[in-house]
Amino acid sequence: MEENTIRQTDEIEIDLWEICLVLIHNLALIVSVGIMVALGAFLVTQIFGVPKYESTTKIYILNKQENNAVTYSDIQLGTQLTKDYAELIQSRFVLEEVVQGMGLDLSYDEMKKKVSVTTPTDTRILAITVTDTDPVMAMQLANAIREAAAVHIMNVMDIQAVNVSETANMPMDKAGPSVLKNTLIGGVLGVFLMIAIVLVRFLMDDTVKTPEDVEKYLQLSTLAVIPLNEGETDAKKKKKKVKRS
Repeated sequence: MEENTIRQTDEIEIDLWEICLVLIHNLALIVSVGIMVALGAFLVTQIFGVPKYESTTKIYILNKQENNAVTYSDIQLGTQLTKDYAELIQSRFVLEEVVQGMGLDLSYDEMKKKVSVTTPTDTRILAITVTDTDPVMAMQLANAIREAAAVHIMNVMDIQAVNVSETANMPMDKAGPSVLKNTLIGGVLGVFLMIAIVLVRFLMDDTVKTPEDVEKYLQLSTLAVIPLNEGETDAKKKKKKVKRS
């Protein structure tokens, strides 16, 4: 039992070493394919990638009764209700009102994909971010959504006011697609794909190439090695002799 275990362990180590040698032998090919795929991803992103811009506006909501001071319970309740406010901002009522008010040819689902609402940790501030291919349109949509959402939140939640913490900005730099990110992803995918191809070809190849393979797989010792093409070998020797003379 111990001898069998040792043999199995040795075979596994040899196989892993062979795999490493195969990868090292094909390292230039793997790196070349990775560079080519990365270059392709760079060109596709640079030529066909549609730039997108993000504009963000922020609102501050505090639930309190009129003529009363702000208490800790008001702050705690406002924090708990931020998820409800986020749902109201992305509701069909608000987004369709913005679409109709701005005369846009967009459905509710298309509009909703452009809008995202986030809440910084332990705050009552809601950030409304709109993504669009036109930076001016992104800013206008963000402000319009904020105004429509403020009215809708006050009516539904029965609160006094929704304060504007930050108006939407004019985005100057595009938010995506990232050329660097896509290029790196393309390069990594190309490398892993080529590694997979090399390993599959190696594992599927069961031909015997060397005397060591005969001893390993057939458990037979080799007495001699015969060239596959003796005529070609003799021709090479004759050429060498002619050159020397």
